[in-house]
Amino acid sequence: MAHPLIKYTLTKQGRQPEWLCKEAGAFKGEHSTPANKPGKLPRFGSPQDTIFLGMGCGDVDSDGTPDGYVGTIDSKADLQTYITEVGTAAGYKVVTPTVTGVSTSVITGSSEAWNPGEDYSGPGLTTTTSDKVTSTGTGTIQTFNGSQVTKVVVETTTASGVSTNTTDTPINADPASTVSSVTTSDSVGIVTTTNPEDVETTVKTTTTTSAFTYTDVTTSTSTSTSSTTTDGETTRTDTVTTTETTNYVTDYDYAAEATRLWDIYEAINT
Repeated sequence: MAHPLIKYTLTKQGRQPEWLCKEAGAFKGEHSTPANKPGKLPRFGSPQDTIFLGMGCGDVDSDGTPDGYVGTIDSKADLQTYITEVGTAAGYKVVTPTVTGVSTSVITGSSEAWNPGEDYSGPGLTTTTSDKVTSTGTGTIQTFNGSQVTKVVVETTTASGVSTNTTDTPINADPASTVSSVTTSDSVGIVTTTNPEDVETTVKTTTTTSAFTYTDVTTSTSTSTSSTTTDGETTRTDTVTTTETTNYVTDYDYAAEATRLWDIYEAINT
């Protein structure tokens, strides 16, 4: 029995078609892509508005095709072309997390120094911090765009004068990330009210919104604790390891993916 490469949608009930290949190692649900073209009347309705790549069970009948059938792919070259079209539209990329920075702090002290009482007068904790070990990954560092309110200035004007209250909010990014391309925009709102005694109050609110780009770096911290006791004196040591992980982006290998799927197709059909 032939097991062709099939482009298909879910059934009208939202399930995988029964006519997909059930052989061990066969694939389905690969490389999903919108079934309808933007700005055009939709050809497919939900839940059939996504096309998937999989393997069928049996040749396509020239007298008619089952519900959910969209088409076949008959060569490895056509498979690579199709995956490239889908991946380009979807923005395929390979993201590789890479440890790019490690630093260690060792904190040592007696058990009393870790939990000092009111009368404790002995030595405190000793902290030794190592230089951060850095490295780089392969590709370009992934970046994201962010936007947030970074300042709010409220000016309140009454008959007795003007008072100002300012709230600054730092840009929300990992401390190890690099923030760049910061642009700001202000919006101003003015509200004037009058109380029953005809006292007028004007509140002017200036909101600053910052747009920015930041690198995809995350910081994590782990702590290991050990204790030693010598001559009845217990010493506790905490080792705090701070790790920076950077996501690097490389190009998606469409040829390798086409080879992977075509090899499966040939193995199932052998």
